Amino acid sequence: MIYFTEDTLAFLNELKANNNRDWFNANKKRYEQHVKNPYQKFIGDLIDALGPQYPALAITPKDAIFRIYRDVRFSKDKSPYKTKVSAIITPGGRKDMTSVGLYNELSGDDFRIYSGLYQLDATQLKNVRTHISYNMEEFQSLITDKKFVKVFGEVRGEKNKRISKEFQEDAETQPLLFNKSFYYFTSFKPDIVLKNGLIDKTIDTFLVAKPLSQFLKEGLEG
Repeated sequence: MIYFTEDTLAFLNELKANNNRDWFNANKKRYEQHVKNPYQKFIGDLIDALGPQYPALAITPKDAIFRIYRDVRFSKDKSPYKTKVSAIITPGGRKDMTSVGLYNELSGDDFRIYSGLYQLDATQLKNVRTHISYNMEEFQSLITDKKFVKVFGEVRGEKNKRISKEFQEDAETQPLLFNKSFYYFTSFKPDIVLKNGLIDKTIDTFLVAKPLSQFLKEGLEG
């Protein structure tokens, strides 16, 4: 199934140059027809297709998709709209930002697939670091797996400048212990969304990282 049209990408590209309420309101029907509605359909089908891998997944597209409206209260950038559509597929959707799941972004520049751990509290971060520290060889084999490296490249995330004493020695061998988050992503040219097989491509890509994601999930749970 093909979910999107050329006007999907055209709208998102034009929004970058016309990020104001007057333009958006004048083009709102385009947004709904070519961006909002097909993205909801795509995410709904993606949730259904992930069911066999994640039986506990019981969310709707509404639970998963982020609003296109930006919160500008504390931002120097007062542009009212995001120039991408995005969703996170975890057991709790947007309200569950710590679970390992699938995060997707579509913009006029690219189509991205993310996974890993992003917003961790202090206890969760310590649990993950401890899990890595106790299983250094396994973690190293997962992040250097040929398929993972080919698709996702590397584990990313903001780092602490200092780390607690219990992890310092292992961090000399595994610098990712300094990370405050552990995520990875890959991007495709935006025209991939104009072709058949987008659901299969998304899931196949996501599943490349499943062994590493499962490892991080185990660490998160402590």
